Amino acid sequence: MIRARRARIVATLGPASRDRIAELARAGADVFRVNFSHGAHADHARTIRDVRKAEKDVGRPLSVLADLQGPKLRLGEFADGAIALTQGQALRLDLSKTPGDAGRICVPHPEIFAALKDDAVVLLDDGKVRLRVKAHGKDFADTVVEAGEKLSNHKGLNLPGLAIPIPALTAKDRKDLAFALEQGVDWVALSFVQRASDMAELRALVQGRASVLAKIEKPAALDVLDEILDLSEAIMVARGDLGVELNPEDVPVVQKQLIRAARLRGIPVIVATQMLESMTSAPTPTRAEASDVAGAVYEGADAVMLSAESAVGEYPLEAVSIMDRILTRVEQDPRWPELMRAEYPVDDADADALVAAARRAAEAASTACLAAFTTTGQTALRLSRERPLQPTLALTPRLATARRLALAWGVEPRVVAELSDPEDLARVAVEQAVATKLAPPGQRVLILAGLPMGSPGAANILRIAHTPKH
Repeated sequence: MIRARRARIVATLGPASRDRIAELARAGADVFRVNFSHGAHADHARTIRDVRKAEKDVGRPLSVLADLQGPKLRLGEFADGAIALTQGQALRLDLSKTPGDAGRICVPHPEIFAALKDDAVVLLDDGKVRLRVKAHGKDFADTVVEAGEKLSNHKGLNLPGLAIPIPALTAKDRKDLAFALEQGVDWVALSFVQRASDMAELRALVQGRASVLAKIEKPAALDVLDEILDLSEAIMVARGDLGVELNPEDVPVVQKQLIRAARLRGIPVIVATQMLESMTSAPTPTRAEASDVAGAVYEGADAVMLSAESAVGEYPLEAVSIMDRILTRVEQDPRWPELMRAEYPVDDADADALVAAARRAAEAASTACLAAFTTTGQTALRLSRERPLQPTLALTPRLATARRLALAWGVEPRVVAELSDPEDLARVAVEQAVATKLAPPGQRVLILAGLPMGSPGAANILRIAHTPKH
């Protein structure tokens, strides 16, 4: 199965979609997200096994993304399950485990009180409730309700503009990570990254057994973005919590900044959260949602993601299909290449010279596709960074590499036998180009590889081959 598009789709699996993985892959999903904020390990193990089975059914590599929960800050419980709020009322936050009431709330996170400042804003339930801090100590905060009418058990908490001294990897995350790596996941996403040290800790635990992805959802991460990118193999623009902690008008600007930063680094970038949110309960998206997805494609994002739409929504298959249609339609726009490339300096001095030359050579009308022989995936990612309009066949002897590359823009990964003779490059590249129907008869295939064969490193040869005319 070859996609008629370059941008990729990440679909979150859940109760609505766990039994329809092959259908979702045929409809357009390339990467499957397993959300460790919900579910038991036994359920996740079955889900990952089902993705591997679907991969065989559809005949192309599929990627599994394990999304760690991270230090999600939540309220405690209320004596009656919920409380009513009125604007201007006083409300105390404290560490007491006693169930809360209309006058006080249990907040079981001492780190929050350590981070608070006078006049700080506290957002609850994804910003539906806003509090203003009037006084605080090491185990309490006295606040005034500025907005919001009700609050129930275990709602989330955000402190816009404040860095919370809490590790990105919780005890639960460490257990989930060990389990995910045992199951052979391809990508691990770390939530609520605030510092480069968060990613360094994750990398030390993963030890190359999966690729690592930083979810950018805390404003503090934006201040040290370069350092975080140094230690990340992909990023996610996680607009949920980011949208709570930033002003609404800032989110689109930050999204563009993050996409551009990732593209300059040559690492995949996923745009996520509420992309087709209305399809959780409706068979079609709003026009604004369709435009939101299209905007990410015009900006050159590697992938767009479905969350609740595919995990618990009533129309998971339709959501993937419509997202596929939007991506495909945008890439048919004659102005799409110009707009997409405007977000990236084509003549970047830091680009690999041979890869840049391959991209320019591929612009010839007779070039059907590029073939990148790669062990670690880096050659294919370098080509993806240049955004050639022709598809890139990533040919690798490693199944793990092929699966990880399923996230990369414009890359069609395939597993081939390890080659030892450079003379086999053209033969294998042409065979794969024909088998995947990426190159019709008599068309040119550009081949990028490195010598000696099988040794990870930068590509150092560029060759031209042609498919048979008959």
